[in-house]
Amino acid sequence: MNNRRRMIGVVTSNKMTKTVVVEITRTYRHPLYKKVVHSSARVKAHDEIGCEIGDEVQIVETKPMSRDKRWAVEIVVKREVRTADQGVGE
Repeated sequence: MNNRRRMIGVVTSNKMTKTVVVEITRTYRHPLYKKVVHSSARVKAHDEIGCEIGDEVQIVETKPMSRDKRWAVEIVVKREVRTADQGVGE
């Protein structure tokens, strides 16, 4: 096993060719004020699998592929189940 960083996030956009935007959310307790803090980061990841919006994916750190892409989708942890009535008109 290699020592690359791996993170789990949700796909928020797949409009680009072979690229998805993954939102990584993190919850932690503030060290001084002891309050729960929610933070999120959006990163672009290389996608050969064909992820859809809402999929939970594991991304892995890679060499720079473009100006913004430094991550690649490794596996799809959970597929988003979409029904026919979602989407247009809501």
